[in-house]
Amino acid sequence: MTVSETDLRHLRRCVELAHEAFEAGEEPFGSVLASADGTVLAEDHNRTAAGDQTRHPEFELARWAAANLPPQERPGATVYTSGEHCPMCSAAHAWVGLGRIVYAVSAAQLSGWRDGWGAPSAPVRPLPIQEVAPGVAVGGPVPEFEAEMKALHRRAFTSR
Repeated sequence: MTVSETDLRHLRRCVELAHEAFEAGEEPFGSVLASADGTVLAEDHNRTAAGDQTRHPEFELARWAAANLPPQERPGATVYTSGEHCPMCSAAHAWVGLGRIVYAVSAAQLSGWRDGWGAPSAPVRPLPIQEVAPGVAVGGPVPEFEAEMKALHRRAFTSR
């Protein structure tokens, strides 16, 4: 996958949001929704610490798009995210009709790291986005962010 300067800029913001999430006591995930011209429309980070495990930023951005973005503009929008969408978020993205997804690190990478650290398995299988939403264009992982994201997730695992 060719990564543009715009993609890198938005992914950098996702990683910053993941750091903000961690500092707020959340799992380190962050996402940005950008319009077809690259303008940031919305952003969020994980908000699951209070007990609602559906409060993933990708899911929140899909809901935001459904409420605020006209259906004809959704296919041109891109969701950037620090970690590949889980099946719940992939489905929400597809149902809302958003365009491509670009992620910094894959679900397979995250699962592999967590397995190596002895973390408990997630309650949902970490399927690739395209297995859940085959019509969505996907880009990632982006190697420039791997070491930083691995270190951040390691900190999150060891501090909790």
